[in-house]
Amino acid sequence: MPLLLRHSLVVVLALAGAAILLPQTARADLKICNQTANTVSIAFGYRASAGWQSEGWWVAGSGACATVFQGALTSRYYYLHAVDDFGGGAWDGTVYMCTQDASFTIFGVEDCLARGYERTGFFELDTRDNAEWTVQLTETNINLDPQ
Repeated sequence: MPLLLRHSLVVVLALAGAAILLPQTARADLKICNQTANTVSIAFGYRASAGWQSEGWWVAGSGACATVFQGALTSRYYYLHAVDDFGGGAWDGTVYMCTQDASFTIFGVEDCLARGYERTGFFELDTRDNAEWTVQLTETNINLDPQ
């Protein structure tokens, strides 16, 4: 093996080893984990620098998680709405934001119907100013009564 190739291979292996040994940057995200038997669709709302914003839909199969916000959480309160896609029912609340059936990013929470959106109840999530948070959706914390 030529000397230059051998030295290049040693350098590449040394860099790969160093990358494994260096501390990894922690990921701080907001994750929603589905602990039910059915697939769920998730919408997410928060106060952005320009005002209220709602986004959707993330899909989490049974036993899977969806990351609805990537990076360190910058607010204490976030808002969620999730729907059981097959069994019916929803995880919802009394904080109303705008949604629509297709994927969306909607700015503002006022006049949802007049702007062509649905007015949907979200529940408040208190992250207690943590940089990351995970929510477990279970069948025992679902509201099966349509509202």
